[in-house]
Amino acid sequence: MDDKIRAHPYIPNSVPEIKRRMLEDLGVAGVEEFYRDIPEELRLRRPLDLPEPLRSEHELKRHVAAILAENQPAGKLLSFLGAGCYQHHVPAVCDEVNQRAEFLTAYAGEPYDDHGRFQALFEYASMMGELLDMDVVNVPTYDGYQAAATALRMACRITGRSEILVARPIAADKLSRIRDYCKPEIACRLIPCEAGGARLDLECLRREISPRTAAVYFENPCYLGPIEIRGATIADLAHDAGALCVVSVDPISLGILAPPAHYGADIVCGDIQPLGMHMQYGGGQAGFIATRDDPRFVMEYPSRLFGIAPTRVAGEYGFGDVAYERTSFAAREGGKEWVGTAAALWGITAGVYLALMGPHGMREIGESIMTRTRYAMMRLARVEGINLPFYDLPHFTEFVVNFDRTGLTVRQVNDRLLEAGIHGGWDLSGEFPELGRSALYCVTEVHSQDDIDRLARTLEEVI
Repeated sequence: MDDKIRAHPYIPNSVPEIKRRMLEDLGVAGVEEFYRDIPEELRLRRPLDLPEPLRSEHELKRHVAAILAENQPAGKLLSFLGAGCYQHHVPAVCDEVNQRAEFLTAYAGEPYDDHGRFQALFEYASMMGELLDMDVVNVPTYDGYQAAATALRMACRITGRSEILVARPIAADKLSRIRDYCKPEIACRLIPCEAGGARLDLECLRREISPRTAAVYFENPCYLGPIEIRGATIADLAHDAGALCVVSVDPISLGILAPPAHYGADIVCGDIQPLGMHMQYGGGQAGFIATRDDPRFVMEYPSRLFGIAPTRVAGEYGFGDVAYERTSFAAREGGKEWVGTAAALWGITAGVYLALMGPHGMREIGESIMTRTRYAMMRLARVEGINLPFYDLPHFTEFVVNFDRTGLTVRQVNDRLLEAGIHGGWDLSGEFPELGRSALYCVTEVHSQDDIDRLARTLEEVI
């Protein structure tokens, strides 16, 4: 043991004598033996370059407050950023319910210490099932990226195949997550867009799909905003090859767009952040997976499923786990996958949102977003020097704006917009160099006509 090591008031088991006894019980000479699998070239053989410690709670509080004061939260400035995390209106009741003590740590628990969490998650899954027109919906995964990757691994286990075909366009970070989850045993192949387009190249898909293919994956709306109207054709191509069709969808669009199950999707996934969650420093994300009620699919889910059943008392019903034995809670390392903690809280929040909105509310918000998106495209198309490459396609929430003719980079445009109090679109130049100097703009129900007109006028001035 290093004689310089001293006990730390906030680090468990840091008393030298306790450490020594733990190492003896484990039969190892020192802590270094726990890291012997890490290559030497990855080891940091020097002290961390850390600032001087803050020696009081007051100093720490002041330091953190100064850091947080530099943040500009969504809503403080007019923002048109999206690309996976969206600024939607969050009804006050969503925050009120998810801060209740019985829900705030609602990720686990058993029936004897449940205070309505099981029922709340069952109600969430039921309403999501209605929205998606699917039978089974899981307690949320960490985020929509994990949901997509997990859905594809499910497809591989169900079909016994080891290749997936992923349609462009897709966010680079999402594609990276899918590839990370699938390697090393699953091949992930990218199907390109049509030449100069934003939609899957069907002819390329026909050439690439094979008896090795477990699933064809696409997004609707796609990452760049256009709505895929050929979903049934894509699903038929997958099914004809014995593969499954996996579709990622924005759930807030389903009040106006047909759910993927209606055009052949076998597994539907996505992120519920639009359903009552704030943009919280990248948080507030939670993924859903939905399928039909088929044991082959149900037994491949990674996370908990809640069902309803009669109790011993006539007329009384209880809520509990379905097929609990397949989860990591029951099987530990033998489970299908590990899932999140706070993600279940977002499931309860989304359930509150869906209950508040109802079918008519979801239809109205879908119509509102689609109308605002088209108005924004029409208004920006009139700005000299700007081009909207996929203008003729139907869009939902997001659309691409190209600045090639202005001679300015997207960063230069965004810097000038920021000076005017506006967050511009997400820079696509690195992800999609074939689109030139382009940005992804996002419009939701929180954007008024005046907001969109202000953006257009400011762009006219800055370019």
